Amino acid sequence: MAEETIFSKIIRREIPADILFQDELVTAFRDISAQAPTHILIIPNHLIPTANDIKASDEKALGRMMSVAAKLAQEEGIAEDGYRLIMNCNEHAGQEVFHIHMHLVGGHSLGPMLSKNR
Repeated sequence: MAEETIFSKIIRREIPADILFQDELVTAFRDISAQAPTHILIIPNHLIPTANDIKASDEKALGRMMSVAAKLAQEEGIAEDGYRLIMNCNEHAGQEVFHIHMHLVGGHSLGPMLSKNR
């Protein structure tokens, strides 16, 4: 069984966070280490450690994550100019909290997705 994470405590509101959206499936809140003017994390309310652990039964929550991202991008005023949705999986991708989460990032030009240097 996967261990509880800091995100579990945010979902239950046991630790403070700037929560922008919450329903029975997902929670969205501002990233405390923002990398852009808008940097929001969108997470399923039940623990899924990595993208490798996603099951068919998780599809409703994952779909809700996408629709919430679009709603928040509109509310934040970044939908028209553009934004990036990022989900990391495991250590080499930079995943730090093992509760899947999507980063909604925007508010200025983000540049290329990956560096051409290897």
